[in-house]
Amino acid sequence: MPHGTIEHVNITVTDPDRSAQLFARLLGWKERWRGPSKLGGRTIHVGDERNYLAIYTKDGARGDFAKGVPLNHIGVQVDDLAAAEAIVREQGLEPFNHGSYEPGPDSFYFFDWDGIEFEVVCYE
Repeated sequence: MPHGTIEHVNITVTDPDRSAQLFARLLGWKERWRGPSKLGGRTIHVGDERNYLAIYTKDGARGDFAKGVPLNHIGVQVDDLAAAEAIVREQGLEPFNHGSYEPGPDSFYFFDWDGIEFEVVCYE
């Protein structure tokens, strides 16, 4: 039986430098690459040696997408939920919907500056 993982997620934002900085701090990631996109605009890849976010922008990107169209949220895992929440708040973003559920992790959600919803989970 094959085994897989998500290698990257590509998102469109209005300020890729700001988003790359947030995820580098939040997840301990580094910038892997930046440059022009094949579709015009530019992209920053921020992640670790196996997984990354491709953070894309083009001139005129407005960030006015409706939640859930077509993506509901992106889940990220951290080892310190309180530290992650502090980083999100430092960026002027508002964590919400804190919870813990069986058998899963403690978690919270936040919207980035462009209305993309993220779930932050911690299994410890």
